[in-house]
Amino acid sequence: MTKFSANLGFLWADQPLPSAIRAAKAAGFDAVECHWPYGTPAADVKAALEETGLPMLGLNTLRGDVAEGENGLSALPGREEEARAAITQSVEYALVTQAQAIHVMAGNASGEAAHHAFIENLHFATKMAAEHGITILIEPLNRFDAPDYFLRTTEQAESIIKEVSTPNLKLMFDCYHVGRTEGDVIARLHAMLPIIGHIQFASVPDRGTPDHGEVDYAQVFDAIAKLEWRAPLGAEYKPNGDTSATLGWLKTFN
Repeated sequence: MTKFSANLGFLWADQPLPSAIRAAKAAGFDAVECHWPYGTPAADVKAALEETGLPMLGLNTLRGDVAEGENGLSALPGREEEARAAITQSVEYALVTQAQAIHVMAGNASGEAAHHAFIENLHFATKMAAEHGITILIEPLNRFDAPDYFLRTTEQAESIIKEVSTPNLKLMFDCYHVGRTEGDVIARLHAMLPIIGHIQFASVPDRGTPDHGEVDYAQVFDAIAKLEWRAPLGAEYKPNGDTSATLGWLKTFN
């Protein structure tokens, strides 16, 4: 049976994070994950996780100045001090909540200097995370939603992972982003399987529930099962209204 994780950056986002964790448990999810939980004391999140028995799969590093359109810091030349502070903050939060992975956000950048900055910050992140058994994830974002984002394709991510060359750096494979820009999600899953650390999904192109759209998730989830992937898959879709009213797909695919 396929297991699912609720991404609480989108699901039950109108509720305080501890309440959202409890809602995910009540709905039948097997795990939870976050975007930027830092406004909630880590001890409160830990208590909700212990109460529900749900593991926290992951969280993101801060984006930077969101009002100015920033979407991560780690590929921004000259911003290394801020990027590493954000990484340290994430590791410290992950330690309290026992989060298994941290998505290090690259940011809006391009060129060789950005590549060098990203590599060096990933060396910093993976070394710190490895001391605590935490995985570092990098995620390509599609050009429609994030046209200036540094990391654009799974092949680029694969090249970076090979260059950094440490076992705790993995690919966040988001079927939504891959479906929007690279197509043939199942073929890309097969190609990238050795470096995948987490899988997420949402409908293409509207980023809604997985029971409609251009990607047939019945086939995708079946293919993932045949690849013997056992970890929960991250439901990172944008609910159209109340989250609990959008969960019909969960019974369909479970």
